Amino acid sequence: MLEHLTKETFKTKVFDFETNKDWKFEGNKPCLIDFYADWCGPCKAIAPVLEELSKEYDGKIDIYKVDTEAERELSGMFGIQSIPSLLFIPSEGQPQMAQGALPKDTLKKAFKDVLKVNMD
Repeated sequence: MLEHLTKETFKTKVFDFETNKDWKFEGNKPCLIDFYADWCGPCKAIAPVLEELSKEYDGKIDIYKVDTEAERELSGMFGIQSIPSLLFIPSEGQPQMAQGALPKDTLKKAFKDVLKVNMD
């Protein structure tokens, strides 16, 4: 089951933007954040793919969801203009944003290249 983040859980699990000006990842393993809305067709299409990946990569990657309608402050902070927007956050280094409902193979490649998580 994917975890839905609120502003408060985002600050403890990802980035405490009220305390830190510069990026400082709070998590203990790489993560992916899916910025979505309930009315968005492509968001609904990618949801089962993310569920599958959360099981396949259990213990290696955390996958979170942020409802852009409910969490407008978080969406604004990352400049979310279109959904779904996927934020890849490696343990070290800067996060990278991708737009659109990416296919599973592309997500797995990003897990390997951006998040440095290999399943082999």
